[in-house]
Amino acid sequence: MTRAERKKQHIEHALSTGQHAETGLKDVSFVHVGLPDLATSQIDTHTTIGGLTFGSPIFINAMTGGGGKSTYEINRSLAIAAKETNIPVAVGSQMAALKDKEERRTYEVVRKVNPDGIVFANLGSEATIKQAKEAVEMLEANMLQIHLNVIQEIVMPEGDRDFRGALDRIAAIAESVGVPVIVKEVGFGMSKETAKKLYHAGVAAVDIGGFGGTNFSKIENLRRQKALHYFDQWGIPTAASLAEVHTSFPDQTVLASGGIQDALDVTKSIALGASAAGLAGFFLKSLTDGGEKGLIADMIDLQEDVKMMMTVLGAKTIEELRQTQVVISGDTSHWLKERGVDTTYYSVRTNKKKG
Repeated sequence: MTRAERKKQHIEHALSTGQHAETGLKDVSFVHVGLPDLATSQIDTHTTIGGLTFGSPIFINAMTGGGGKSTYEINRSLAIAAKETNIPVAVGSQMAALKDKEERRTYEVVRKVNPDGIVFANLGSEATIKQAKEAVEMLEANMLQIHLNVIQEIVMPEGDRDFRGALDRIAAIAESVGVPVIVKEVGFGMSKETAKKLYHAGVAAVDIGGFGGTNFSKIENLRRQKALHYFDQWGIPTAASLAEVHTSFPDQTVLASGGIQDALDVTKSIALGASAAGLAGFFLKSLTDGGEKGLIADMIDLQEDVKMMMTVLGAKTIEELRQTQVVISGDTSHWLKERGVDTTYYSVRTNKKKG
């Protein structure tokens, strides 16, 4: 099977397996603010990551590329929607284009139709400095996203089985590539121990990519003769992963992804410490069901709904939203306590910006 054929299968299986919504975000509840003293017109949703200012705390997370015409069309539509709504967009792994020049167009279209937007390049942790620089140059990218996908590779019939040296390669790329580097998990969550290693390696941000969204173990198991189903429930749910990383490194930048479905999930993720939230499966389904117009409409609604929730919470800025009080219960609370996190960090804190 060619890489392009595999990419097409990934898209088909991602749509068929869907999002299983076990993110833990249902365990997060806002402390209601009866006197927000704020108008929606005052809300400022700008956020800063790696020295770059995003117009919105929402971004299109990595999905695809390198799958010929079908992935070209998906990336083109995503880029058009990103331009219309002024939100950043990440491409899928560019390794396909580095190995097959014919596939470059399936990625380059993102910059072609969105010349002034924020674009993330993307490679796996096996990439070299030279490959990283080429990936960034291919898109005139503003940032580089390096993905960690050990479980996916292990379950993938033709996947990698050797993960030695990844941290050293990431550190070398972060030092040399010339743009901020984000390291992202692909749906199995990130522990505080892993985040610590990455921050020390010089990355600008980590994207925890928590369990609860598109499940790449299930996707790859559909392509195996002998399924490895024990990996289907493997991982750290999004809410737990985000909270343990943020509370361990409150001054570092963390991004949220993994099964984020709506504006409430976005708002909760930011309250747990994220500077921005990435959606992939939600946007892919929106595009598939409603085309470009439907996708743009859903993106606009998503942004407006976040502003309305910020209004109710009395949070004028993203930084104020990151100080909002929330109560964590259920399995997420149990996980965090077992991991040494005092959840009252979130429930009794005072908004430093509001006094």
